[in-house]
This record gives sequence, structure tokens and C-alpha cells, in this order.
Amino acid sequence: MTRLEDPLHIGDVRIPNRLYRAPLLECAGNGPDAVDTLIGDLEPAARAGAGLVCQGATIVRAEGGCAAPNMTSVADPAFVAGLERLTDAIHDHGGKIAIQLEHGGLRSMETWHAAYRREHPDLQQLAVSRPPLPLRLLDRAGFLAYDPHVMSTEEVYELAADFGRSAGYAVDAGYDLVHIAGANMGIVHQFLSPFYNSRNDEFGDGVRFLEVVHDEIRTRAGDVPLMAKVPTETEAPPFVGPRLTHGETVGICRRLADVGYDAVVPVNGSVVWDMSIVRGAFPARAWRDERFRDAYVDAFGGRTRALLVALGNWVESRWYDFDPAWNAGLCRDVRDAVDVPVLAEGGIRERGQIDELLGRDCDMVGMARPFYAEPELPARLLDDEKQVSSDTSVVCENCNNCTVPQATGAPGVCRTPAVLKRAGELRRQHAYERDGRGNET
Repeated sequence: MTRLEDPLHIGDVRIPNRLYRAPLLECAGNGPDAVDTLIGDLEPAARAGAGLVCQGATIVRAEGGCAAPNMTSVADPAFVAGLERLTDAIHDHGGKIAIQLEHGGLRSMETWHAAYRREHPDLQQLAVSRPPLPLRLLDRAGFLAYDPHVMSTEEVYELAADFGRSAGYAVDAGYDLVHIAGANMGIVHQFLSPFYNSRNDEFGDGVRFLEVVHDEIRTRAGDVPLMAKVPTETEAPPFVGPRLTHGETVGICRRLADVGYDAVVPVNGSVVWDMSIVRGAFPARAWRDERFRDAYVDAFGGRTRALLVALGNWVESRWYDFDPAWNAGLCRDVRDAVDVPVLAEGGIRERGQIDELLGRDCDMVGMARPFYAEPELPARLLDDEKQVSSDTSVVCENCNNCTVPQATGAPGVCRTPAVLKRAGELRRQHAYERDGRGNET
């Protein structure tokens, strides 16, 4: 029986256990406090025992490509060198750290963030192909703003080289693994998706881009373990297509393992950024919060449009209700098809659920939003002395009040009083201390 406390190898790197902090938006930016912000966000997970900590999506170019405000760019080697303080902090607790590399493409702020568009009128979106018709219609209606630059074959190779360069800088700064953000409608997802990709060159096969990224990273960063998040689009509305099927995603994962990727993270999703990614309740508290009201107006281009976005958010919350471990079936089928570790995330909330998933559906288990409420969550879930109950559960209520304010550049933190109260009670009970197990709050 595989246990959460068992070690795991991804490539040549030994991960001390099978619990990881999945990538989240840290909103740290690149300012003078960026490294301290990242240490404050990520170190608690390692201190509490997480075997692997994944830094959230970082952008491989200096300009453009950010899907949300205050994302961190890792295109400047001088800045990335300063992140050695972060990797040292993780290593001091015996953990490993991965950096997730990203470019937003058509999902970038230059598409949807009204104030950002006004401030950067000449900034175009990088595009795999001409935007698909449904998105062009939203452009005509004024909800999005497309001025896409469809990349030539040579420019696609250069973008892949940017992934390689950033990976090289990261490895020099002490990162243990490189994680390619292949889902959630970023540029890699757009290469993989038939909804977006209508190219007639070699990159019409979207996996080809990930092959070139692999080769660039191997050239510039050596044998650093490389993993990728891989999407399906089965959650898209039935009238939207063409789209990635369950079987096609299993096939993509098989090809990536054959190419030399050391692990995969299969996820169910849609063709656009919607609540299939963060399933749960409608975040009413976040939309009503007066601290963000003006920033929502700036982001979405007016009060009426902000209200329409909130309405769409409400509709999506009814369609994409919370579903425990919603990627488990996809992960299981991928695990049967590949000989590299399969990582599962999405709706995993209890220790007993983790025990059922490991060895059957996946090789490692990750959580994301629960860390906003409990930065030291691993201390409650890891069972070094076999005393953790199978019904031990996170305090997160899947209310999504942490996510909506990030459209304004606000940091990812829990803002739900009942959840924070419960986390405070656990802290007073010393639940986040790991006495005798190497780490202590």
C-alpha cells in the first residue's frame, strides 16, 4: 500500500513524501519585496513537511503574457538569481521546489483587463492561431479585446527558447524541478487545443511545441526533472468545439512520457478560463467586498461589465459545482498508460481520500486553495507516527472568495471568517506543529 509519507522519485530527484503544494497565484510581482513575498507564501508549506512546493505560474518573457496582475516574470537572470534565497529556505526544511513556467497567450491581461489595455495600447497577444469564432464574437461585443499576433514558425521556436532560458536561470538559482503550465488556457494549452490551434506548420500538432520546449530545457538546464500539466476540455459546454477529449489527453500524456517528461499532471477543464478550474460556491462575499469594488470596475471596464462578469461567475458556479477529487478518473487512465509519476490535484480535501487515491489513481497528491487558509496544512495531514485520522480534513470550504480578488492583483489569501476562525482554533491547539518530526512552527 502506497502511503502519503512514502518517498517518490521524479526523474533523479527524491521527494521525501507524496504531498505537494500545487501552483497558486502568489501575486508577488518583480519588485524589491518579491522574493520576501514568495518566501512568506511558500516556506510555511515546506516547514510543515510538504515534500514538494510548486511556485505558481511565472512568465517567461519580460513584457506581456501575464494572465493576472502582479505575476512574476523570470526572464531576467539577475532577478531569478535572487530567488536563491527562496530555494534555500525550502531546502532548509528538507523539501524540494518546482517553478512553473507560463505564458498567457490569448488569456493574457492584454485581452481582458480594461485598465491594463489602456496603459499598454501597443501590446499584442501572442497567438497560436487566429482566435476562434466564439472569442471573436466576445471581442465584437466589447467584453474582450483582441489584437493578436499569430506567431510564425520561427517565433514559436523562439518562445520555446524562452522557456528553456527561464528554466536554466531557475536551475542555477537552486530549483529542483521545472513545471510547464500546460492547462488553464495558457499558451501551452492553446497549442494543445484544437479549439485554438489551426496552424498548418509542424506546430499544428500541439505536442510538437512541448517537444521543442523539452529540448530547449535539456540544452539550457540539463537533466532537471521536467513535468507538465495536461488538460482535457471535456467540461466545455457541449456546443463548443472542436476540443480535447479524455482519450486524446491520455494520448498526449503518453507522448510526453515518451519524449522525456518525468511526470504529468492531468486535469479536466474547459476551453476558456472558468470555474471548471476552481469548482465550488459562488464567491458572493468577494464580489460584495467594497475594498475591491473600484478595482473590479477598472479590470472589467465599467460597473455594468463588472456586474455581468459576476453574473457569469454565478452561472458557472451552478454548472461547475464542487466535485471531490474531480481529476481522479482521468489520472487513473493516464497512470495506466505511462511509466512516469502521475500527480493529482483538484478537489482533494481529506486524508482518507488521499489514501484511496495513492497507488490507484496517482503517485502524488497536491492541494492548492486550501493552502490559502492553512499555509502549514501538511502538518495536519502527514502521518509520520500513524496517528492522523482518515477523516482529517482541510478547513477550506471551496467558497472561492480567495480567487476573485486576484483579478485586481490582490494576494491569494482566505477571506472567509468561518474558515479563518477554524484555522485559528487549530493553531491554538498546536495542530500545525510537528514536534519531533524535524519541523516546528
